[in-house]
Amino acid sequence: MSKKEKCPPCRKTSIGGQALIEGIMMRGPEKSAMAVRRPNGEIFFEEEVIVKKKRPAFCRWPVVRGVFGFIDSMAMGYKALMRSSEIFVEETPEEAEAKPSDAPATEQKEPQSAFSKGTMTAVAVLSMILALAVVVVLLKWLPAFLYSKLELIMPESWVGNRWLRSAFEGVFKVLVMVGYMSLMLLMKDIRRTFMYHGAEHKTIFCYEHGQPLTVENVKKERRFHPRCGTSFIILMMLVSILVGFLIPAEFEGVSPGLYTVIRAAIGLLLVPLNMGIGYELLKLAGRHDNLLTRIISAPGVWLQHITVWEPTEDMIECAIKAFVAVIPEGERETEPQAEQKNNEA
Repeated sequence: MSKKEKCPPCRKTSIGGQALIEGIMMRGPEKSAMAVRRPNGEIFFEEEVIVKKKRPAFCRWPVVRGVFGFIDSMAMGYKALMRSSEIFVEETPEEAEAKPSDAPATEQKEPQSAFSKGTMTAVAVLSMILALAVVVVLLKWLPAFLYSKLELIMPESWVGNRWLRSAFEGVFKVLVMVGYMSLMLLMKDIRRTFMYHGAEHKTIFCYEHGQPLTVENVKKERRFHPRCGTSFIILMMLVSILVGFLIPAEFEGVSPGLYTVIRAAIGLLLVPLNMGIGYELLKLAGRHDNLLTRIISAPGVWLQHITVWEPTEDMIECAIKAFVAVIPEGERETEPQAEQKNNEA
């Protein structure tokens, strides 16, 4: 590991990002930007001013703010992901002009109708609902159900142990998530998305280390970042283990089958709490570099070996272009070299 990787960041930033389909979205305090690589090699760039929603003061309280922050990030990330898929497949003006004008009408691409767009939206919503149902079954009901079956063959002194139950369910959920992410590596498109994920992290690190945002400088940075969304997911799961210790291992007069359903329901109700605590731990790890924060970051960094890969130079170019666009105005003056090189690219 180089000295640069060991040294703590010389400046902090709240800028974060997300890997898209052949591109990257960066989100800053004032606006968001996305850079997507088209099949012809050109970079499509789009930026948008972030309109901050007016919410009650309690929404900014510690723990509570994490829930709303997660919801906002998910909404923005999903929108950017869908937009990147449209950009990647749509024709450029040059490609449209290059098509022969005398081509048969049946071969010419017709504009997408309002109905087809509505259908695609409906399919996307249904897919999200299905995915949520699968998550609930795999991460909430199934662990509780399997443990209830294991209790049938356990020593009697172990039955009803809330610590053992919570630990089992937590480890099971982590294994399911790791297995799922590992299986995704079998898909070429997902591997490329994970490479863009690496470009995002490296670019943020380059900025935090005070280096000009050039491809060569970004390439030298490490790819595992403590503020990664992957770290947030694993932190939520680890917090859920600790919170699960508070749930009684059994309810008097309640059958094992019904208790399994009740425990899963309680787990769902506690998700916002897990989310909020995980968010605060992630923020802490991103702001400080000490033994405690390194311990907090360790599980997420380990998991990033699956979800964050080394990027190519053209991926880094997308990350730099999107990142420079969202640097706050007050900091932009300190990045003249980065902005100039990005414009030249």
